[in-house]
Amino acid sequence: MAKRKTNQTDASVNDFIDSIEDESKRKDCRAIATLMADATGEPPKMWGTSIVGFGKHHYQYANGKPAEICKVGFAPRARSFAFYFPKYAEHASLIRKLGKHKYSGGCLHVTRLSDVDVGVLARMIERAFRTGGPDVADPA
Repeated sequence: MAKRKTNQTDASVNDFIDSIEDESKRKDCRAIATLMADATGEPPKMWGTSIVGFGKHHYQYANGKPAEICKVGFAPRARSFAFYFPKYAEHASLIRKLGKHKYSGGCLHVTRLSDVDVGVLARMIERAFRTGGPDVADPA
């Protein structure tokens, strides 16, 4: 099995965010990182080269090999912010209240933070974090 690329690193989250060229995307990244830190009680950490994650979720591959990933996280992508967190009992009712978003590739995608209800997003993050971490087969 190849080595996983999405491991927690010692890279600086601030340096990563500072490297984002688009000023409005950089501002949203800072706000999202603060929102997620407040919702989880965890500091942001870099996972791989482009995911800002919170907490650790330990799991095992089908072959028994242990691994870990962030419990919840986000990544600024070219066209949107991708949010990584598991579904949970309250997920469906909250997603209807969130605002403009879409699901693709098992991730919640939001173009701009102003497109969604930040209070609902914070609640979704907090609930997902308490759920314990992503299902490796379906991380959203």
